[in-house]
Amino acid sequence: MEIHIDKKSEIPVRQQLAEQIIFAIATETLKPGEALPSVREFARRLKINRNTVSQVYKDLKHRSWLVGVRGSRVVVRARSRNVDPANDADLDDLINATIRVARERGYTLQMLRQRVRTRLLAQPPDRVLVVEQEPALRLLLQQEIRAALDQPVEGCTLADLAHDPGLAIGALTVAARYAISDVDPLLPKTTPAIPLAFSEVDEQLGLLRKLEHPSIIAVVSTSKVFLKTARSVLAPALGERHTLCEFSFPSDNAAALRAADLVFADSIVCPQLKHSNVIRYQLIRLSSLEYLIAAMKSYASP
Repeated sequence: MEIHIDKKSEIPVRQQLAEQIIFAIATETLKPGEALPSVREFARRLKINRNTVSQVYKDLKHRSWLVGVRGSRVVVRARSRNVDPANDADLDDLINATIRVARERGYTLQMLRQRVRTRLLAQPPDRVLVVEQEPALRLLLQQEIRAALDQPVEGCTLADLAHDPGLAIGALTVAARYAISDVDPLLPKTTPAIPLAFSEVDEQLGLLRKLEHPSIIAVVSTSKVFLKTARSVLAPALGERHTLCEFSFPSDNAAALRAADLVFADSIVCPQLKHSNVIRYQLIRLSSLEYLIAAMKSYASP
């Protein structure tokens, strides 16, 4: 995990560190169960105050991104409970664990097809259901899935699904990977949710570092979560040379947006912007979309 802190940035060090850790978890750079450095080690490595690291860890544990373990260490929260075959796990528990582990290790759905065919075809879905708390982020996920699948895509919050589990009937349910452990208990064991991994920002950071002259960088999105995360993740590459501006779309300050030298926009906003230098950020990782497409096709197969 690479964390870069810019102490001269207007963004507080605490926010930079917290958002970069969250982004690392969302993009799977930090795996479930993986231990983070001790407070002392992290503070020394980043050359920041130990109290700052301690407060970030405390906050992320409170927000359920991290959990404390014996010895005052913290680890990334596991996405779901581990299934121990010797601990009275039934067949559905074992199959769910097998599907998830196989996918994480790179096996295709086709390789598992013969074993789980009956379950996959038990309730053929006619749509995709996106479970996400933040409304604008949920719409963004729906848009990217709809463009990839050309299928009906609906959305709801975790609370909506808990209140009415029937929302998932006949749907292929998906959620961000970090939220799977909260979504799966609300679904039948025969239809576990499909996790979505988010794209990394290596390309965007590379473009920033290649800029030869001080520039105005704009980030445009319909989602406040998207903007907040982008600001913290991009901050170390901006340094003091470049200026970052955030715009919630639609923006009342079109003139300021046009004045930007480089614009990063989400998938909903990008096609609507009239700017000569717009870079689209695809939120959902391509491999996740490919897996989702394969899953939908497998349900539709005779």
